[in-house]
Amino acid sequence: MSESLNSNGRCVMASKAKINFAVNGTNEARLRRNASYCDSEYQTEKRKKAYSTPDRPCHEQADSLFSSSSGFNNYRGILNWCIILLALATGRAALENIMKYGILIDPVMWLSVFLEKPYSWPSFYLAVAVNIFILVAFFIEMLLSQGKISERFGSCMLAINLFIEITFPAVVVLVIHPSPFTSSPALAVYVVVFLKLISYKQVNSWCREFYASQRENKLRRNRTMSHSSYDHMVNFKKSAERTQVYPENINYKDLYYFMFAPTLCYELNFPRSARIRKRFLLKRVVEMIFLWGLMLSLIQQWVFPTVNNMLIPFKEQMYSHMVERLLKLALPNHFIWLIFFYWLFHSCLNVAAEVLCFGDRVFYKDWWNAETVQYFWRTWNIPVHKWASRHLYKPMVSGGMSRFRASIAVFLVSAFFHEYLVSVPLRMFRYWAFMGLLSQVPLAMFTSRYLHGKYGNMVVWMSLIIGQPIAILMYYHDYYILNL
Repeated sequence: MSESLNSNGRCVMASKAKINFAVNGTNEARLRRNASYCDSEYQTEKRKKAYSTPDRPCHEQADSLFSSSSGFNNYRGILNWCIILLALATGRAALENIMKYGILIDPVMWLSVFLEKPYSWPSFYLAVAVNIFILVAFFIEMLLSQGKISERFGSCMLAINLFIEITFPAVVVLVIHPSPFTSSPALAVYVVVFLKLISYKQVNSWCREFYASQRENKLRRNRTMSHSSYDHMVNFKKSAERTQVYPENINYKDLYYFMFAPTLCYELNFPRSARIRKRFLLKRVVEMIFLWGLMLSLIQQWVFPTVNNMLIPFKEQMYSHMVERLLKLALPNHFIWLIFFYWLFHSCLNVAAEVLCFGDRVFYKDWWNAETVQYFWRTWNIPVHKWASRHLYKPMVSGGMSRFRASIAVFLVSAFFHEYLVSVPLRMFRYWAFMGLLSQVPLAMFTSRYLHGKYGNMVVWMSLIIGQPIAILMYYHDYYILNL
């Protein structure tokens, strides 16, 4: 009886301690230990009391494990079970594909597409020609840094250069008709350079405004500080911190480092790693080669036959067969998308970062845990997200635009470039990619308002698994009708 009173007394003391903690907000760790000690001692006393009774009770008040109130959250075994079922289902589908179509993988065909086609090499020359626009932007920035042209005139010249840079490859592709397999990567190079040149121009413009305001403020406050003494102060700061300041960054080495760096946002001083890790670099290079071959094999073996078999259901409006083919395409397409994500954002970008000793390696975050569409788009492609936030979203918000309208503008720009990279190589404009990106806006509003937690995460995954195959089938159907 005394032990029970002591136990109850300790529980009361723990409860009082909890109340005191709510008042003063201190000693959190100690109170947790006291509470856990109290609970464990209470359970021990309860068991002793149960064994002392003649009927030897074996029941306790508790919720089922699948109930949310039980507090149970260890589902590791069920996750392993799901992985095994997924592996078995995927293996069965792959075996069925091989039994039905045979081995369709042909590496010689890959080389013929990139080398033997008469209109494949112009895409390579087109990608090399992007240096013309890079050098034009560099020449304009050099004139601006030297004060030989005005800011307004330089901005107009840079805008004209960017407009030609993004329209020139589209005109070449539409006129020459190279293979979509080669023209699409060439257009992607132009899009990346387009975004990088915008960042390069804006950062240098910010630097000019900053140093101009600094000099003006210095002259206003103290006329004794001359222009030469200010430059001496800047140079001293540079030598002390071993960093470059504007306009010393206007040089070919700095510009082309930025062009090859795995980022879209320009800085005068990028974070650098101390050395090149050869073993890490070798692993990433092997991953690049292996995963690239794996993606081409899956496309040739699994995607092409499935898409070809969609033409008859599309033509005859066999909706049940269309849904069946869509679900059949969803599995290989999603695997290829996941492999492509790892290949690009982990293998390729880490190779570039390691060779260039680029320090910022956060190319993606935990988008697979996204419970809203907004979080997915903020985390799955960090270089593009940083560029859109720094050079598009924040300037519009600071200029007076509402956050919602600024977000819509960001989605419009993203939708335009997605359509640009799909419609121009295929030489047809159907706006499926554009509408697919814009449909993310109402989906994001719906999930953020009505769905949370695991249900929001399920919606994100469903949009990835089902949305992409629908767009692929629509483009392939229209491309087949127009060209075959």
